Amino acid sequence: MLSDTIIRKSKPKKKPYKIADSGGLYLIVFPTGGRSFRWDYRYDGRRKTLTFGLYPAVGLAQAREWTATARKQLAEGLDPAVQRKIEKASAFLDNACTFEVVSREWVEAHLSEKSQSHRERSIALLKNDLMPILGGIPMRDLNAVLLLGALRRIEARSVDMANRARSMAGQILRYAVATGRAERDFTPDLRGALRKHQGSHYDAIVDPLMFAELMLLIDQYEGSMTVRNALKIAPLLMLRPGELRHMTWEHVNWELQQLEFPAGFMKDKSRSHVVPLSRQAVSILEEQYRYCGAFSYAFPSAHGRRKHMGPTAMQKALKTLVPLGIQQSVHGFRASARTIMEEVLNVPPHLLEHQLHHMVRDPNRRAYNRTVHLNARREMLQNWADWLDTQKAEIANRMQREKQQHGASSSATKDGQSQLEIFFEET
Repeated sequence: MLSDTIIRKSKPKKKPYKIADSGGLYLIVFPTGGRSFRWDYRYDGRRKTLTFGLYPAVGLAQAREWTATARKQLAEGLDPAVQRKIEKASAFLDNACTFEVVSREWVEAHLSEKSQSHRERSIALLKNDLMPILGGIPMRDLNAVLLLGALRRIEARSVDMANRARSMAGQILRYAVATGRAERDFTPDLRGALRKHQGSHYDAIVDPLMFAELMLLIDQYEGSMTVRNALKIAPLLMLRPGELRHMTWEHVNWELQQLEFPAGFMKDKSRSHVVPLSRQAVSILEEQYRYCGAFSYAFPSAHGRRKHMGPTAMQKALKTLVPLGIQQSVHGFRASARTIMEEVLNVPPHLLEHQLHHMVRDPNRRAYNRTVHLNARREMLQNWADWLDTQKAEIANRMQREKQQHGASSSATKDGQSQLEIFFEET
């Protein structure tokens, strides 16, 4: 019988020799001093040898356990050597088929055509929330309970993010099924396990006077010029915030005074988009170009003009501008512009839908091409910009008259508010 003491005291000889243990296990000692656990057996009439590994990397207890497993496999009619090869191959495949490996493949295969902001959000969700918990688990061992545990941690922070993570995990699982590394997508089993996200529209001011007052506040914003210009031009272009932030000077056609976005840039990747520029929008872009025309992005980051503006810069500025109790989001500029133009300027809805880059079809259900109604939309956006200027001028004049009527005392601020903010509240 072998023991650790006997093994340690074994000395090399000129030829290899064996020291027997129970169950057919033995230790072979080589002239070089190496010691290896082995087990001899017969399968299908042939003598075979199973090598377990070198001592002390493989201990005596481990070698005995593997011997017992091999004897059981042999009794069941299986070749232990073949079974060890299968186990090694399975372990290799498990390492190549973990949630992290499959997720990285899915990112490359499915997110390459998504917008940069969408890719960044998805990768951040994987990296910060799912990978730390699920990354090392082989896909064949991943189950609904393990996934729910990861989702619960996200849910404690954000119900919306948890539901997004469940949806993303489902897409990854379906990719794993398609590539032969998972049996099924079990995320439908989790329906009802997470709290539902209470969806809502983006906050938007749709009262014409209040919106004009907000635009006057933006004109007087004393922070970053780039942020101010982005906020000023957002309702004039009706782009999504991410599209505005990622806009480059290559998209500006100065000669035709319009923005030209190729297919793949907008949220709907299949269609290009042309945005006519009003005189006011051109003026804002010209000011921006003088500031950062040497760089790619029209609205660069405050942390380096070679990068685009961050996703929260405009919203943070809005929070400092909008009086308490009034809600307005950057994305809500689209809804504000659409509502006011339709209700006040009597703009036909289909023109507004075109400008928002929504799919609009003709009576035969065919999608309009990108240049249809371009002249009408150009006139529409110019009228919109002129209307805003008129409303802002009337508000400024009214404020000036009130200031003159009430004397110098009316120019004083209360509780640190500007005169315009006080006027905003009073109206």
